[in-house]
Amino acid sequence: MANAKKLINLINRIFVSRGLSPKHAMISAKALINAELVGAHSHGLSRLKMYCDRIDKKVINPKPKIKIKNISKSISKIDADNSIGFVAADIAIKKAIDNAKKTGIGLVGVKKSGHYGLSGYYAEQATNKNLVTMIFTNAPPAVAPHGALKSLFGTNPICFGTPTGSKIPFILDTSISMINRGKIRVAARNNKKIPEGVALDKNGKPTTDARKALQGVQLPIAGFRGSGLAWMVDILSGVLTGGNHAGKVKDPFDDFTGPQNIGHLFFTFKPNLFVNDYNKRIKNNIKTIKALPKIKGIKEIMYPGQNKFKRLKINSRKKINIPSNIKKDITKLVSKNTILKY
Repeated sequence: MANAKKLINLINRIFVSRGLSPKHAMISAKALINAELVGAHSHGLSRLKMYCDRIDKKVINPKPKIKIKNISKSISKIDADNSIGFVAADIAIKKAIDNAKKTGIGLVGVKKSGHYGLSGYYAEQATNKNLVTMIFTNAPPAVAPHGALKSLFGTNPICFGTPTGSKIPFILDTSISMINRGKIRVAARNNKKIPEGVALDKNGKPTTDARKALQGVQLPIAGFRGSGLAWMVDILSGVLTGGNHAGKVKDPFDDFTGPQNIGHLFFTFKPNLFVNDYNKRIKNNIKTIKALPKIKGIKEIMYPGQNKFKRLKINSRKKINIPSNIKKDITKLVSKNTILKY
C-alpha cells in the first residue's frame, strides 16, 4: 500500500532520472496516479515500466521541442516531437480550452505523440472550465476491421464530456472493443482469465486465455458498428492530424523499432453557442432520465462519470495497493540516488 502523494513524487523522480524536465515528469506522474485513483489500473502503475523502457530505448523523446502552430484563432496543430503522450495531451487540451474561451470553439490536432493514458482525464480539464469536449486517439492494432482476418484498428477510445451544472461532469470514455486492451495485459501478467466473448486467438477461435488474446484479435462492441467507430477514430486522430494510421501505430510494449507517432484530436466548445440556458437544460435532461422506472436491483440510474467520481473520492482517502510484480518493477526503475519510500 502506498500514499498517492508520495507515489507521485517517486514517479516524478523516476521520470526526471530518465531525462524528462521536472514539469513534464510531474504531468506524467499525476496522470498515472489519477488512473489508479479512478480504478483504471490498466492505465496506471502497470504502464510505468513501459514508458521508461521506451525512453531508455530512445523511442520516446524526453527533451521534445514541441511546436504549436495556430491555423486560426480557433484551430491549432501540434507537432509533439515524439514526447511522452501525457505531455503532448496536456499541452493540447489546454490549448483547445484557451481557443474555445476566446472564440467559442477550440480544435487541436496532434501528431508525433504517444500513449497518453485516459482520455477522460483530459476531458475533465475541459468540463472544469465549463466547456463541452470530444477527444479521439488511435492505438496499435488490436481489432480486425469487419470482414477482415487481421487486426488493424486499435481499441481507439471515444470520449465525450460536458458540464452538468453540478460538481460531477458527464464524461463518457470508452474504447470500441469489448474489453480494454490494458485489462488483457494485466490479466496476462497476473495469469488470470479474461471474460468470454471478448477476444479470439490467432486461429480465430474464441479464447479466455489473456496471452492468446494478445496474440489474436479483440472483438469490437456491436459487431460491424464498433468496427466502423474504430475506423472513424483512426481517420479523425490519424489521417486528419498527420499521425500514424491504418495499423501503423507501434505497440508500446513490444515494438521498439521507432516512435509510435500517435495522433490525437481535441475538440472543445462553449455550451451556450446555441442556447442561453444550457445548464438548466442539461440538468433537466439528467433529472428526467434518472426519474425513469428502474429494473430490479438498480438503485439509481447513473450517467457516465458518476461512478468514476465516487471511486476517486473514496480512493483519494485510501492508500494505493501495489501488486508485488509492479512493486518489483518500480524498485528496478528507481535510480541509485532515489530513496524508495512509500
